[in-house]
Amino acid sequence: MSEIADDTCEAGSGVTEAISLIAAAPRRRLPLGGTLNMRDVGGYPAAGGVTRWRTLLRSDALHRLDQDGQAMLAGVGLRTVVDLRTPMEAEFAPSALDGLGASTLRISVLGDDPQTLPLEPPVELSDIYRYMMTHRGDKIGQAVKALCAAAALPALVHCSAGKDRTGIVIALTLAAVGVPDEYIAADYALSGSYLDPETTPAIGQLAESTQLGEQLTAALLASPPDLILNVLRWARSGAGSVAGYLAEHGVTADDLAVLRDALVEPG
Repeated sequence: MSEIADDTCEAGSGVTEAISLIAAAPRRRLPLGGTLNMRDVGGYPAAGGVTRWRTLLRSDALHRLDQDGQAMLAGVGLRTVVDLRTPMEAEFAPSALDGLGASTLRISVLGDDPQTLPLEPPVELSDIYRYMMTHRGDKIGQAVKALCAAAALPALVHCSAGKDRTGIVIALTLAAVGVPDEYIAADYALSGSYLDPETTPAIGQLAESTQLGEQLTAALLASPPDLILNVLRWARSGAGSVAGYLAEHGVTADDLAVLRDALVEPG
């Protein structure tokens, strides 16, 4: 993949309008006990239609998911869980969905030990995102490809906060099926309200699931839409398109065709 540019893409009024629109959908958020950032990416305009409800979900860690939440996800007919956490995170906070019948794929987008990332302090979210897009593209591609498999959906993608690693994988997945950038940015930005440390126990719960402790700050819970727009820009600047970026990392055009058929309801 060619070098990723540092250009910054700024969110406009279209993103603000999209945030208001998608947040108002009553089926968007799934307030399941034990989770903070569980939601559905259904109802978004896409190429040839709209994304299906209860087909692709995104979430934070599932180690505290209660029995009612387990039953709800079982009722959705969940087939695939893509866990983007490190081995340490998965061992420290085992998923409460293990053993419920869905196939779980563990794909660590950050590598085995995030503490060893080759980044110079002070590290910002944009640095981490750029690192993942540049150096962990094969893992990102592997996660998207898992969603493209026949009968993979309904699926749930999650990490510890459900914001950064999950945000990148979901953003590229939605872009690949033709969801407009402003809706992708709006979807990403919702995490900022769901993980608001002033109104939720977000920091404590995430510290519990990641062992980050004092390193986990309110700043790391932010989800500015500009940041995910930059992810899309980086993918396109290096490979010409999001589909091109994914192709460089193992996701074929045939894979994406299967994904579109499963995720997009014809309009």
